[in-house]
Amino acid sequence: SDCRWDGEFLLNCSFTGISTIPEDISQTAITADFSYNNIKTFLCTDGRNEEWILKHLNLSNNLISELSLTTSRNLPVLEILNLNGNAIHTLTLDTPAPAHGSKKYGKVDRLLPALKVLSVERNNLNMVPRGLGLLQSLQTVHMSSNGIRQIDVNDFQNCSQLKDIDLQNNKITKIHPDAFRDLNKLQVVVDLRGNALTTPLPQILITLSFFQLEVDLSNNAW
Repeated sequence: SDCRWDGEFLLNCSFTGISTIPEDISQTAITADFSYNNIKTFLCTDGRNEEWILKHLNLSNNLISELSLTTSRNLPVLEILNLNGNAIHTLTLDTPAPAHGSKKYGKVDRLLPALKVLSVERNNLNMVPRGLGLLQSLQTVHMSSNGIRQIDVNDFQNCSQLKDIDLQNNKITKIHPDAFRDLNKLQVVVDLRGNALTTPLPQILITLSFFQLEVDLSNNAW
């Protein structure tokens, strides 16, 4: 392929016009940049059985519309996943439970256990992806400039390590008062600028009265 490999850590495939992940890429790369291409689908296993040691994966500015992370068993040390600037309307983090099951969703073992940063800015999401709590190491989630309309009580459930949430420039009109209640490690910012909130949210502000926490609610409709 036209990808550039430094022979040690960095694989640079940006601006190469590829539509699929090349089969000849090294699985020893620490950083892989596939940005600004024509990639429409990305399978985390991609037919390969060997584990990658990737820590940073950049898939921004491609043509991805649907993405499932439920088969990502060969990315055990991935820390940063950049999906900005695609056309993602469906991001799957959990799997449907069997029809006879008592729960709507089932757990996925070893779902990106080291992932700290998930960035899905400038896409077509209309809701927070279900199952964020399965990402056990997740600290930062950026979902600005999508079409998210509300924040439900379970959207950030079990996200015990989450420190930074960016939801600015969406279409949010409703936030459940307890949506952020159990996020005891939030310490950077909850960014809700540029949404469609019409009434102040005192219960949320009380819930988020953690030391060093910033909540930005500017440029809303009230």
